[in-house]
Amino acid sequence: MQSLLDQKAYNEIQQRIADLKPETTPLWGKMNAGQMLKHCQRPLDIAVYEKDFGLKSNILIRLLFKKSMYDDRPFMKNMPTPKGFKITETADFNLERENLLKRVDAFYNLRDKKDWKPHPVFGKLTPEQWGKMQYKHLNHHLNQFKV
Repeated sequence: MQSLLDQKAYNEIQQRIADLKPETTPLWGKMNAGQMLKHCQRPLDIAVYEKDFGLKSNILIRLLFKKSMYDDRPFMKNMPTPKGFKITETADFNLERENLLKRVDAFYNLRDKKDWKPHPVFGKLTPEQWGKMQYKHLNHHLNQFKV
């Protein structure tokens, strides 16, 4: 699994976001491209700005899902979206792309950080786990929109 904290993966994600078009229709799901860009900011906001979006943890979620957030298996299509991550309102594509690119930059600029605040759902994560989780989520949605 690639990590968004590695330069090659960071450059790839930046280019794929730049290649996305507002009219691209998804292969699955209900979000349009602008909404997806806004949705993808939420996990980065947790990592960079330590937001929690009202997410809560429990032992079952940690046991069942934590490793799947950063392992090599792709996320399943049409998985339920946590309430704090659902984007149903209209989203300005260009603004949301700019905002996502800024957050990707901010996350990558933390590549030397050693002490990360625990994730609100998954608890303590290593920098490697944070980087893989962020890459995996972005890759999932960019694949959803064929970029």
